[in-house]
Amino acid sequence: MTTTCPTPPVHERARVAVPVPALLVMACTGFIVIMTETLPAGLLPQLSAGLGVSEGGAGQLVSAYAVGTVLAAIPAITLTRGARRKPLLLAGLLGFLIANGVTALSPSFPVALVARFVGGAFSGLLWGMLAGYARRIAAPEHAGRALAIAMTGTPVALAVGTPLGAWLGSTVGWRWSFAAMSLLSIVVMVFAKYLVPDAPGQPARTRAPLGRVLTVPGVATVLAVVFIWMLAHNLLYTYIASYLRQTGLALRPDITLLVFGVAALGGIWITGVFIDRALRGLTLAGVALFAVAGALLAVAQHSTVLALLAVVLWGLAFGGSATQLQTAMGEAARENADAANAMLTTSFNLAIFAGGAVGALVVDGVGARMLPAWMTALALVALVAVGFGRRAAFPTGR
Repeated sequence: MTTTCPTPPVHERARVAVPVPALLVMACTGFIVIMTETLPAGLLPQLSAGLGVSEGGAGQLVSAYAVGTVLAAIPAITLTRGARRKPLLLAGLLGFLIANGVTALSPSFPVALVARFVGGAFSGLLWGMLAGYARRIAAPEHAGRALAIAMTGTPVALAVGTPLGAWLGSTVGWRWSFAAMSLLSIVVMVFAKYLVPDAPGQPARTRAPLGRVLTVPGVATVLAVVFIWMLAHNLLYTYIASYLRQTGLALRPDITLLVFGVAALGGIWITGVFIDRALRGLTLAGVALFAVAGALLAVAQHSTVLALLAVVLWGLAFGGSATQLQTAMGEAARENADAANAMLTTSFNLAIFAGGAVGALVVDGVGARMLPAWMTALALVALVAVGFGRRAAFPTGR
């Protein structure tokens, strides 16, 4: 007599400790999301000439994307909490294929603006579900490492992707840069179809209303740290060219950002190694290192070597930040992690907005030389918040 065991669902059969191929597909998805967001920043003169608007007007293509993300993240995740994850991932990539394709073919500025808004909306959807999806397809004890791998697309896009897209646009035309992003979306969709295991959505019985998710212990603290820390980062990152010009440092913005991006990859690697057993320590160290980098930049205004050291520390601190914060949010929100991460995405993009606005006031007021001081002060506030979050947000022992 033989005994047969029930056949496990597909997502259980496909689950391995750390499904690296699937996680690399997710990293490529993050690469597309971030590169699509930042690509216009390197192509403002070409976009201005091609669409018949000023460079300031062309810059609104970045704003339209961010607005789409802020407005769509929470509603999109709320409406899709019960949906299976793989079809949702493919739908998000299809959205980027269409949005970038329409941008590449735009006959006018308003059409490009709408396409960018739609791209931002799909960004809100993907960022809201990717973190939970990556953690869900890995063994629980390796969830943090899985998320670290899935998040590598962000620093790669910032360090390599955006400069490469700007070079392509200046060489063969800005439309080809956006067309290339559409082609990349097709490639990633094919790999996602065959390499990424499916995972179920959140069961209806466990879906807490968004207001209740916000009151879960630790969630509000993590959101506050996200906003303060990312505001500190974007103050200087957005205006790095102004800072370098006003301090007279012998550094070009593209070289500085390349050094930052490479160091950020190191930060992600360190985070991936230690996050499953030292989340609190990593986050405290990351924010503290961020504050040190800001302090060094504040005093390194006549030393290129010291400034480069500060940029390396800045990149190391920033590289693992998204993984650390999303892991903390997932641990705090548990089964409602997707909804909580949608709030995290909204907080992150609000920090980008605030960084641009506050940074402009600082640059036009007291000058870009003061940006590192603001960066340091905000990082210290974030450090205090992490310190006080020892019970739920960044608990001792994690």
